[in-house]
Amino acid sequence: MNNIQQHQARQNTMHQLFANPVRLLAPMEGLTDPLMRQILTQIAADLGRPYDWSVSEFIRITQHVLPAHVFYKYAPELHHNAKTASGTPIHVQLLGSDAQLMAENATYAAELGAPAIDINFGCPAKTVNSHRGGSVLLDEPETMYQIISAVREAVPAHIPVSAKIRLGYTDTSRMDDIRGAIAASGADWLTIHARTKTQGYKPPAYWDKIQSFNALDIPVIANGEIWSAAQANDCMTQAGTSHLMLGRGAVTRPDLVAQVDNYTENHDDSGKNTATLLWQDLIAHQVKFLEGEAKNDVVLVGRYKQWLGMLTKGYAEAQTVWESIKREKNKAVIINALQASVQ
Repeated sequence: MNNIQQHQARQNTMHQLFANPVRLLAPMEGLTDPLMRQILTQIAADLGRPYDWSVSEFIRITQHVLPAHVFYKYAPELHHNAKTASGTPIHVQLLGSDAQLMAENATYAAELGAPAIDINFGCPAKTVNSHRGGSVLLDEPETMYQIISAVREAVPAHIPVSAKIRLGYTDTSRMDDIRGAIAASGADWLTIHARTKTQGYKPPAYWDKIQSFNALDIPVIANGEIWSAAQANDCMTQAGTSHLMLGRGAVTRPDLVAQVDNYTENHDDSGKNTATLLWQDLIAHQVKFLEGEAKNDVVLVGRYKQWLGMLTKGYAEAQTVWESIKREKNKAVIINALQASVQ
């Protein structure tokens, strides 16, 4: 394709991606890894409301162009047309502060089949921020601009480039500068976690602060503290956007994505979190998780317990299972306890 055709192709892609309200599964470091993405996107597809896409955990860019195996480690879906088994597209997320290196790695990711590149300016982790990655760059809007524009210029024109931010680093005083940097950068859309780095994940999220970013001539996706369909509705109203990224709430209630759309479509003002996926229907997915790929069973069991601990916030039955297996290390025993929880 020549440049004109590539630009037209990207416009067509953007129209398709945002023709309807977007629901995407958030990338969460150490949580939504490839196995968890596979499980959660399958559940959403089975419920009839598949995620529009998800994003890989961030790939740190520091000194050179990474070899292919690193990209495949974080996004094994690249081996399968960049989609999960259920058909959900996976975008590749990069994190770093060197504009040229970010551009070169983004270009390579595109060559490997990434359908879109997402740039992380939101990670609040101290180890990341201390190396000038993630949310610390919110204090450097000019650097943000340089990174996004370099990536946008480097990757083929038909590949979208998005950015993910928080409202600021220590406070929201740089919001106007951040918005200006995004506007000038050529980003195709923007995802905003409605808290600053300092606010971390402590409630509440300040959804109304997202509103000012709607002045940008690109789609805006809202995120932060969405645990129920009612909160999702409030978030969309206050942020002034119909597009949502679902994070921890989607791990706690894997049916949240379907509940959100049911709530919106039915205009249900009761505030009830109607169960679309019962505990007994979630058992098979948990067993599949426990039978998934990992370095070893110790790692797999640890990852499962992390998920089960989160499920206790969404399912009373999960608390019972948690109490019976929290010190258990044998995978077969855990699977038996799971299956026994519905007998």
